[in-house]
Amino acid sequence: MDSPYAVWRNRDYRLYSISWMALVMAGQIESVAVGIHIYARTADPLALGWIGLVRALPVMLLAIAGGQLADRFDRRIIMVLTLTLGAFSTAGLAGLAYVDAPVRWFYAVLLLGAVGQALGSPARAAILPQLVPVSIFSNAMVWNSSIFQVSTIIGPALGGFLLGRQDYTPPAFALALLLRFVGLIPILMLRVRQPVQKAGELSLRSVLAGIRFVRSNKIILATITLDMFAVLVGGVTYLLPLFAKDILHVGGMGLGLLRSAEALGAIAMAMAIAHLPPIKKAGRAMLWAVAGFGGAMVLFGLSPWFGLSLAAMFLAGACDNISVVVRHTLVQVLTPDHMRGRVSAVNNVFIVASNDLGGVESGVSARLFGTMASGFGWAAPGLSARVAGAVGSVVCGGIGAMLAVAGTARRWPEVLALGSLRDIKPADAALARELTAEEETQR
Repeated sequence: MDSPYAVWRNRDYRLYSISWMALVMAGQIESVAVGIHIYARTADPLALGWIGLVRALPVMLLAIAGGQLADRFDRRIIMVLTLTLGAFSTAGLAGLAYVDAPVRWFYAVLLLGAVGQALGSPARAAILPQLVPVSIFSNAMVWNSSIFQVSTIIGPALGGFLLGRQDYTPPAFALALLLRFVGLIPILMLRVRQPVQKAGELSLRSVLAGIRFVRSNKIILATITLDMFAVLVGGVTYLLPLFAKDILHVGGMGLGLLRSAEALGAIAMAMAIAHLPPIKKAGRAMLWAVAGFGGAMVLFGLSPWFGLSLAAMFLAGACDNISVVVRHTLVQVLTPDHMRGRVSAVNNVFIVASNDLGGVESGVSARLFGTMASGFGWAAPGLSARVAGAVGSVVCGGIGAMLAVAGTARRWPEVLALGSLRDIKPADAALARELTAEEETQR
């Protein structure tokens, strides 16, 4: 059995991980502060949903272009430029919070940061195989997930602490800005050993190659589609400020703990995956994990107690981490290097569609459920209707996530046959070889 710490012997991975941790913490602190700030000024779940829409649109529109950039230019330089743009966005949020600017300006600045994410995320995902050998790449993905979850434990908790009892947001934004600069420095120090294998001449066919690859590879398509639909309908992240303030009555500090509990569950699962023998039936494990995620969301939606809500978020994070490790390992290992940027871009579109458009779905459905509850006399207009709408949205979403599992198993039985991730190698991907040969003939 390989050492669970094998990837930490790699200097460039250590630098990459430092940057990754700082940037994830910055994003988590920023998200907590933005949600609290906007909900405090609007008391509207739909206003929280608009945050997801603003973050999703640039990624949906520009991610494919970002993938093309990642496959044609130095991925490290792309990361530096887009991370700088993200720092400018966070600085803008800090300034707006300090002067208590209208909410619409927050949406505009969030849009700027989302543009940087859309153009930079494919390069960040695609550069990792240039730093880490294939033999320990699965190990790197486990630790990447662990770093992400540790950061999402520390970040929200620290953000909630900085908000204090008065939910004052400028200090949280200032710390997020500092962390973004900390995350930029290690990227400047990376030594990329394998140059990008540039694709052929730029054409519409070349740009859409990543989409064709994902569409034709049933395993990758199935795993990212399952994740998209499960989190799209089952996610609760964007409604957490409402739950923290109006249902659990714990404010910004409690919001930070709720988000940290989800991350704590994920890191516990990641550590288990890293130290236990490889999962022998990765496909079945992923399906059961996503079903467990849906069940945890139902429990969270129905919970009136903060302790039970924390436990539900812990369970959701643990289940989700299994899906994350399986999905990202498949996407990166089964994809030829010169297409990784474009395929990572497609994967990123699916992730954003689930996480951020899921925020829109949560806001819209919470508003609709609240209106229905008020109209039928089940809840009084105002606070009671908002609470009923949020609970209905989350419970129905959790059930929807479990239905997505059943649909995936029926539509793509290949997932049920997926074995150990250690047995998956680039040479086993017949489709990757065919598309690679096809592109070679076009160069």
